[in-house]
Amino acid sequence: MTLPSIVEIDRVALVENYRSLVAHVAPSTVCGVVKANGYGHGALIAARAALAGGATILAVALVDEAVELRTAGIDAPILLLSEPADADVPEAIAHELEMVVATPQKIDAIASLTAGSARLHLEIDTGMHRAGCAPSDAAALVARIQNEPALELAGIATHCPVADEADGTFTVAQIDRFAEIVDELRPGLSSEVVVHAANSAAALAYPKARFDMVRLGIATYGAPPAPHLGGVVELAPALSVRSVISALRTIDAGDGVSYGHRWHAKTDTTIATVPMGYADGIRRSSGRCGIEVLHRGHRRPIVGQVTMDQFMVDLGQDVTQREATIGDEVIVIGRQGDEEVTATEVADRLGTISYEVFCDLSARLPRVLRN
Repeated sequence: MTLPSIVEIDRVALVENYRSLVAHVAPSTVCGVVKANGYGHGALIAARAALAGGATILAVALVDEAVELRTAGIDAPILLLSEPADADVPEAIAHELEMVVATPQKIDAIASLTAGSARLHLEIDTGMHRAGCAPSDAAALVARIQNEPALELAGIATHCPVADEADGTFTVAQIDRFAEIVDELRPGLSSEVVVHAANSAAALAYPKARFDMVRLGIATYGAPPAPHLGGVVELAPALSVRSVISALRTIDAGDGVSYGHRWHAKTDTTIATVPMGYADGIRRSSGRCGIEVLHRGHRRPIVGQVTMDQFMVDLGQDVTQREATIGDEVIVIGRQGDEEVTATEVADRLGTISYEVFCDLSARLPRVLRN
């Protein structure tokens, strides 16, 4: 069966992005964040590229995400970024996951459920206010972990919530505060404990945030975490979204297109139908937000409401000069000729971030690996 719409992943781009970032942050090591199906790129594709590019550990959000990697034969260390539910702890231990913890209850639960040794990373809240223990509780929780024979303190962590903002006032103060906390804890820590704070933005913008390890997500996929960080390291987009024209029709000036007729043609024009919709991750509002796709090297706007399985594109009055035909390639994200539509551009027009654009791409779109 020929699938008209695919997500194409460039393995070489992924691996080279990792190699460039590993070199940039050295001597800090790199944790490759492959949660959420590898930010929509495919978890196994992203994990294998991360390890090939020099990452020494992988990170996921859910136990099931880690199990998928283990089942596929990946035996590298895997860090579970969110505290697991007590019911998931035995499976996490069975698959040798390192776990982030922040509460005495979770530490005790893991200790009671492991018969061997569980490696834990204590998260300290220094400003994200999503998870993590209070700085004043850190010493007691470190001691609690160290006093349990079944537990090993593997890391001390925090998270930077505004490192992607151009104003670095908060982030600089946050990094300094975290460094002070670590210094206070250091006399009681093994030299093997890994200190980590930086996401992609912090790793690129703030060398002091790199500590022993950085957790890299969005940058590894070739998308800058913020516009002002786009040129710090040369990165290549690793993902493109491709489809085809499935139908063509000429409509008259004034004719409406799609549900609700929210868009009407200003002139006689040619409308192409593309077999992708909001069930695939193309936002229903794309036409109203000015999203464009590429056809034969030209930018063409999505028009009308995106439907569940299809969207429409205005090819313009002169389409016959380019002899558009059913089966012509349409690029939703990626390059065609001299033009390129990036995930960052799409995100800007939708009022969101490239992370969400990637993660919205449905699992029903096959991930096709090239290179």
